[in-house]
Order: sequence, then structure tokens, then C-alpha cells
Amino acid sequence: MNFLQYEFDAGPSDVIQVNLDRQANVRLMDSNNFQKYRNGQQHTYYGGHATTKPVNLRPPHQGHWYVVVDLGGYSGTVRASAVKLAA
Repeated sequence: MNFLQYEFDAGPSDVIQVNLDRQANVRLMDSNNFQKYRNGQQHTYYGGHATTKPVNLRPPHQGHWYVVVDLGGYSGTVRASAVKLAA
């Protein structure tokens, strides 16, 4: 499985902004769910299939968060960037 990964320490007062060069899946996950994602297990995330840019994600609570960008098994590549914006 190919994916791009970004890590942030963030909370509800922050926005994580993701820019993409094409449609892709953008998922915000905590550490536990990121491990499940990497292992191909069922996991919980915020976000989903992004068709517009930028994608703004707000963590529901303070913690260490992972942003994952993937093409959902489709071929090709995606370029992305992710930054934390303080509110």
C-alpha cells in the first residue's frame, strides 16, 4: 500500500490544511488507528475522499495525529502538502 504520511501535535483549536494535486483519500487518525491502517485492519478516521482543495481537518481533541493521503488502491501518484494552522 502506497501512501503519504504527515504527523502533527494538534488539538481542536488547530486546523490541518492539506493541499493535493488530484483527488485522493485524506484521513486524519490517532496513533492507534494509524497502526490499524498500516496493518490493513478496520480503522476510524476523520476526512475521506477529497475532490476539492484545500482540505481542512480539525482534530477533535489534543494529541499526536497522523494525516494519510492515498489513492485508495488506484494506480498513479499524488503530490500533497500538509501544514498546521493555529486558530
